[in-house]
Amino acid sequence: MSPEEIKTALLGLSDDDKKAFILDTLPTLTQEVIKDPAFMMQLFPVMLGILKESGMDLQQLVQLAAMFGGQEENS
Repeated sequence: MSPEEIKTALLGLSDDDKKAFILDTLPTLTQEVIKDPAFMMQLFPVMLGILKESGMDLQQLVQLAAMFGGQEENS
């Protein structure tokens, strides 16, 4: 399958299936590519755009990050 065919198939999923796909595959997809600092600089504005569209403000993001950071330290 080409990347365009995959994209078309994914965009045709229901909202619930899209959510499940993102949660199930994002961690695996990013394991290798996050090691590339240039890619991370490309990904960061995309993620910020997603957060902005969700209505989450920067203060909420900082609080959420602190909460998740604290959970990892306690594990």
